[in-house]
Amino acid sequence: MELTDLLPLEKWTQIENEIHKQSGLESNVFNTDGIRITDNKVWVNRLCPAIKATDKGQSFICAVAHMNLANQAKDEKRPVIEECDAGLMKIVVPIFFDGNYIGAVGACGLLPAGGEVDSFLVNKMTDLDEANIEALCEDLAVIEKNSAEEVAQFIWEKIEAVVSEA
Repeated sequence: MELTDLLPLEKWTQIENEIHKQSGLESNVFNTDGIRITDNKVWVNRLCPAIKATDKGQSFICAVAHMNLANQAKDEKRPVIEECDAGLMKIVVPIFFDGNYIGAVGACGLLPAGGEVDSFLVNKMTDLDEANIEALCEDLAVIEKNSAEEVAQFIWEKIEAVVSEA
């Protein structure tokens, strides 16, 4: 079973956009290999595109965070809320069909309340200048823990509805 067996790409894109509209987070649907299945991209800050523009940033910050959290969500069969190595909030909700893990929905890009971006680590991973990293973080939107939990629940319910209709 593939994600596109549940819904066509256009419907997955629609869900990504609904999650973004409801939460302010960037949202993407991923297959079991951690690959985005749509080309939908809504940047929610200025830092993430700079990180993802570097091979090391994409590979060692974004992809690692997604795969670690997706594996945790898969194993625990529930949404997971953590920070990526850059220090931004990441939510991963697993997608199961007939007991089989078939992918995940990720939502990320806001700063956890009371948190801060690890500009030293981002610099070491991406070679972006620390002053530039700090400038890119000046207008980062913040998300409270209870809001992140509400977003995770919203995504969980969306996915449960999709699976139950299949």
